[in-house]
Order: sequence, then C-alpha cells, then structure tokens
Amino acid sequence: MADPAPATSATHVEGHPHVVIIGAGFAGLAAASELGGTPVNVTLIDRRNYHLFVPLLYQVASAALSPADIAEPIRRILSRHSNIEVMLGEVAGIDKQARTVALADGTAVAYDRLIVATGSTHSYFGHDEWAQHAPGLKTIEDARQIRARVLMAFEQAEICRNKVEQQDLITTVVVGAGPTGVEMAGAIAELSRHTLARDFRNIRPETARVLLVEAGPRVLPAFPPELSDYAHKALEKLGVTVMVNTPVEDVTAEGVTLGGRFVRAGTVIWGAGVRASPAGSWLGVDTDKAGRVKVGPDLTVPGYPEIFVLGDTALAMHDDGSPLPGLAQVAKQQGEHVGSHLAGHLAKGEAMPPFRFKNRGNLATIGRNSAVADFGSRKIKGFVAWVLWGLVHVYLLIGFSNRLLVSMQWLVAYLTYHRGARLITGERKAPVQENHERRSAAE
Repeated sequence: MADPAPATSATHVEGHPHVVIIGAGFAGLAAASELGGTPVNVTLIDRRNYHLFVPLLYQVASAALSPADIAEPIRRILSRHSNIEVMLGEVAGIDKQARTVALADGTAVAYDRLIVATGSTHSYFGHDEWAQHAPGLKTIEDARQIRARVLMAFEQAEICRNKVEQQDLITTVVVGAGPTGVEMAGAIAELSRHTLARDFRNIRPETARVLLVEAGPRVLPAFPPELSDYAHKALEKLGVTVMVNTPVEDVTAEGVTLGGRFVRAGTVIWGAGVRASPAGSWLGVDTDKAGRVKVGPDLTVPGYPEIFVLGDTALAMHDDGSPLPGLAQVAKQQGEHVGSHLAGHLAKGEAMPPFRFKNRGNLATIGRNSAVADFGSRKIKGFVAWVLWGLVHVYLLIGFSNRLLVSMQWLVAYLTYHRGARLITGERKAPVQENHERRSAAE
C-alpha cells in the first residue's frame, strides 16, 4: 500500500488556525456558515458536492418534487466566504495523534480543530440482507430507487392479467411509523388515489393498498398521544392500513412477514431505524448501540477537546440525561453553537460553553390538508398545521430559486393533483418484474 500524500493544512491565511468539517448536512453546513468571515481557515469535506434538504426527500420518492428542487451545490452556498475551502472526498479515517483526516485517495488533511457531522444511515436491526428488498430514504439515490420501484410496480400491474398478482404488485408496505414512514405512506396513498387514477386502463390505481407497519403501540411515537391519534385516523381516511404492535419478521423480494402472516407486496420501504455513520470507528472511541459517539456537554469527544461531533453522529444529552432526538433542528442548532463560539475560543482562548437545545417545535405532514405540530404547550393539527408545515419547510430550503420552485409546484399539485416528477430512472427492469417471471416459471 502506497504511503499517503503529505498532510496539508489548506490554509487561506498563514498563521490562522485550521478547522476541518466533515459532512455538509445541517450541522456541518451551519458550523461552516458561522465560521465564514472569521479569522479561521475552514476546510469542508463531503463525498457529495451538494447539500440535501432531507426532510423533503420523501417528496422526491413519491414523485412530487425533482431532486434539484431540494438540493443546492455546497460551493454556491458558501461562495461568499473566502476563508472556506470545499473538498470533494471520501473520508477513510482519522488520526487523532497526528491530527489529520485521511481521504480515500491518499490525501491527508491536517487540522487544529475537527468537526465531525457525517449523519446516519439505515438500520435493519441485524438483518442487513433486507436492505436490497426494502430501501430506506436517506439519499437522492434512495429516493430515485423508491420512486422507480413504486411506479414500475404500477406499470407491471398494467400488463399483468392475473387480478391477484395485479393487487400484489400495487401493494406498498412502509415499515416504521415515525415522521418519514407516516409522510411516505400518506404521499403514496395520494399518488395512487389521485395522480395515477386516470393514467392506467387495465388497473385501478385507487384500489392500491398501502400498509404502514409499526412495532410500537402508535404512530408518531415522538408526538403527544392526541396528535398521534389524529395522525392514525387521518392516515386511515387516506386509505392507508395502519398496523401497530406489528413487528416485521422477514423481508423478501416478494413481500414481508408480519405476525406470522406473509403479505405480498410490489414495493417495501424501510423507515424503522437509523444508525450513525462509521465516525466512531474512525475515531476509535466509545459509541452506543446505534453507533453514535458519546460527547460531553460542549459536544467534544471526552479526552479530545479539539474534536467535536454533531448531529445524528453524536450521542448528546438533555440536561435531564435523556438523549437528544435525531432531528434536523438539533443538528442545525449544534452546528450554529459550535461555529459561533469556536472562532472566539481559538482567538482568545475562551471556554466552549455547553450546548443547550431549544425545542422550536416538531412537525409532520400526513397528506393533503393534514399535518400535526407540537410546540410543547401548544398543539396544532389539521389544515392550519399543514399550512404551517409548508411555510416552515419552504423557509428552511436554501436558495431563493428552490423556494420559488417548490412553492409553485406545491400550488399546482394542490389545485390539480398533478405530480410532474413521475420518471422511472436508473432501473430498466424492476425487481417486481423479475419476481413475476420467477413465479410464472415456477408454476
């Protein structure tokens, strides 16, 4: 194995401290933005060249939006800050003693302070073999794959002449009833019952089955029971079959096993769990079962005050000792906190204050005119919550053009039920078609 390339500090101004940020999600981008224009040299490393607005990713998967509507190039976002360098690269490891970040191409980037904000991926609870049959929703590639599978299932049902197989093909199972699962189930139900209803001749898309499966006792378990109950009823009104207290026992190419009963499905979508990125193994430090790095009140790794870990990668605690939730607002606030205090810490030796999460409310949309919002003492549901959800998400989108495009597409979709991103890309032959051929051959 060749020796790594020499370490580089990639400094913009000689003598200024160098902060390396790994990950351009909510936490990493917020930290970089706060450090922009300060007497600090910043290098932001990400394996993709864009920042993705993950809360709206399900709308790409359900053909409501295109990927470009919810993504913005990182360089464009940070272009006004001359002290920030952006590097496209894959992190392979971290040397805590040498204070360098090793990239897959052999480059080593030196740092004075390191911010790790590499997010999370899907967790299949020890059944990683399920991943090929039940994709999760974390990346644009995931969203495109799910969109292709959902739409291809309807196409295959259209050419199938067996009524039972038709119904199996247009059955979608969504595993996990957190916000992602609830939003995904509601969106697919609306897609089949409204958008696709007039597009086919041999099937009736409005009869498509959407099953939302949850191992726990209720949907949206992080919300108060009254909002959870509302969401449950709203989903059923959309035609979604909600199955609580129902753990998944197996997932295959043909469907899922639930409570000892096998359910055939053309599409299975995973939204039941997450695990942190491999940052813990890069750092060689203690993690919890989900792979999150245990951090102190100031978000540093114990014993390494020069390393900060943020967002879904970190196991950070409330004052009461309970873990902070894996929410975008938590990650963004952590990034703002570290970024806003780090320049003063480096320049003047000021102590990094402990992080305090300020809960600005939790929102989830269920479908057309239906959402829930929890602001602690105040809880909102229905149309008002749905409008609020839309306003908040449009506001949080980066870039005026993105906000305008998304707003216009939502308005058109609301008035016409039309979804313009119904493109099958990537997969020329969906797994459901292969399943049908295998079953036919066996018979």
